[in-house]
Amino acid sequence: MEKIRKRKQVEREQQHPKSKSVRGSPKPTTTTTGKDPYPFHTRPDPQECQAIRDILLSLHAIPPELAKYRELKSPNDTVQQETVLDGLVRTVLSQNTTETNSQRAFDSLKASFPTWEHVLRAESKDLENAIRCGGLAPTKASCIKNVLRLLVEKRGKLCLEYLRDLSIDEIKAELSLFKGIGPKTVACVLMFNLQLDDFPVDTHIFEIAKTMGWVPAVADRNKTYLHLNQRIPNELKFELNCLLYTHGKLCRKCTSKRGNLQLKKCNDNNSCPLLDYYKESN
Repeated sequence: MEKIRKRKQVEREQQHPKSKSVRGSPKPTTTTTGKDPYPFHTRPDPQECQAIRDILLSLHAIPPELAKYRELKSPNDTVQQETVLDGLVRTVLSQNTTETNSQRAFDSLKASFPTWEHVLRAESKDLENAIRCGGLAPTKASCIKNVLRLLVEKRGKLCLEYLRDLSIDEIKAELSLFKGIGPKTVACVLMFNLQLDDFPVDTHIFEIAKTMGWVPAVADRNKTYLHLNQRIPNELKFELNCLLYTHGKLCRKCTSKRGNLQLKKCNDNNSCPLLDYYKESN
């Protein structure tokens, strides 16, 4: 009799298998396997992401310097593709500085050294001088040098194009080997240079996400990155990321770290449609 009961139980389980997903957790919408640190925090949902994208798209245009990367996804594009190594170094130079200064630093680097081989062989002080206008020259120069040295050791040449043949998780594992390359830099390379579905979280997006209530108040930037990559639909990631980044630079009212006081000021003068939406959603 016991054997019969067990056989029937097995048959029921085969006909109605249990779901492996956590009850109440969102269905992942990203190709990455990073675990959501806040599986029961249900915002943002796809409808909210779409609404915010539409609001910001009517308010801002996607900057041309970012829009060009979206055009690379088109099979008929005529845009010249930036190399992955160029994109990685460009992202390193963008850290803790303005777009203008980071672009000047990248242009100066390229003008001073014809090839990456020249950069690798250059004296550290010469490299620092070339990128000094971008700030943090010693730190960034050291990071660039480390990337180039490890590339030669691992691959025998200064090229990152092999990443195009890897999965998102494999790319993250590869780039994590380079000292000084953090999650935000990796995410930028994934989204812009490799045209993969990822959602970088910079300071602007982090502050907006907390103000909007898209993550718990205790969330740090890395956990915000993991959560938003699970919650935001892949097809919205590029535009929503570019628009939130643009909005964060232009609207200090909704990215202030002063919290509720600043939020109240922004809602009082009704000058930010993003916070109007936030108010209606809570």
